[in-house]
Amino acid sequence: MDVFDQAKLGPLPLRNRIIKAATFEGMTKGALAGDDLVSFHRAHAAGGVAMTTVAYCAVAPEGRTRRDQIYMRPDALPGLRRLTDAVHAEGAAASAQIGHAGPVANSKSNHVPALAPSASFNPQAMEMTRRATVADIERVTAAHATAAELAIEAGFDAVEIHLGHNYFASSFLSPKLNKRRDGYGGSLANRAKVALGAARAVRDAVGDRIAILAKLNMDDGVPGGFWLDESLQVAQWLERDGSVDALELTAGSSLLNPMYLFRGDAPIREFAATFKQPVRLGIKLVGERFIRAYPYQEAYLLDSARQFRAALKMPLILLGGISQRATMDLAMAEGFEFVAMARALLREPDLLNRLQREPATRSLCIHCNKCMPTTFTSTHCVLA
Repeated sequence: MDVFDQAKLGPLPLRNRIIKAATFEGMTKGALAGDDLVSFHRAHAAGGVAMTTVAYCAVAPEGRTRRDQIYMRPDALPGLRRLTDAVHAEGAAASAQIGHAGPVANSKSNHVPALAPSASFNPQAMEMTRRATVADIERVTAAHATAAELAIEAGFDAVEIHLGHNYFASSFLSPKLNKRRDGYGGSLANRAKVALGAARAVRDAVGDRIAILAKLNMDDGVPGGFWLDESLQVAQWLERDGSVDALELTAGSSLLNPMYLFRGDAPIREFAATFKQPVRLGIKLVGERFIRAYPYQEAYLLDSARQFRAALKMPLILLGGISQRATMDLAMAEGFEFVAMARALLREPDLLNRLQREPATRSLCIHCNKCMPTTFTSTHCVLA
């Protein structure tokens, strides 16, 4: 199986097996898709990906990590339709990443408290999160289905349900964040209800009209958090339920340990520069406790992902440190149906076209991670 072979993801035919991973673009003024966002995704489509993923499309206004992020509503559809038309014109498919940020949401810019499994202090927002009621959970679950239906109206070929990074569903999975004593806390079966429910709601709403992916944490990278053994069980439940066509395997907590996903340099100085005082000084003084550096290597999530490949039959998407043709070939040889790329394509949107022509091409990305803090100035991107 060659990474540039045609493939099928659920009902969706794709021209190859390479997906542009969801990255927060910082190009959605007014929570709408404008010319910059359209051009951004058109460039990745023209650069050779099979599918590009729009991030981050919140399912509710309070589920955004910043106020200018898109949330799925009728007003957003004209801009998103222009985007999907542009992507399709380049021969690629378009996916919308849908989800609710939960405790990662920016309560100050959203003007409403962030929702979490249990009330807790958010060190990023310097505010308390609000404990989600059962009515909140039911509303957010239903909003996933509505968002998926709106994605179809906007011309998307797929949706990716965000079940990672300690966003809403992921925070319920985490024993560290979920201290509930009702039917949504305690046992893994209870903690998984939000994630499984969101996926089932989307499947029931859209059937096989579009492909359905889920982005699932293999582990949070946080002591006492969601870990690989429990994630494997949740993945098996998702497979048994038939609610998703593929899993994109990820890791880390945007709330507690964001660099665990990225690996490479920790750009503390650049992060600090994007904030006003006194936050800037605080990041300079104690940023190393939160923005930790992890060694970079190609396919750094592969060892964990292998355990999922051995336990599951469903299609899996390998993410994390993929920038070379040899790494893509390794993923195919080990039974992964797709690979997802982000930072290397942010650096060079046309990298795949050049890799297909000349497999020995080397990515110019140096994994400095300076593309991360620039999201706060709306000039670049970060993985969502």
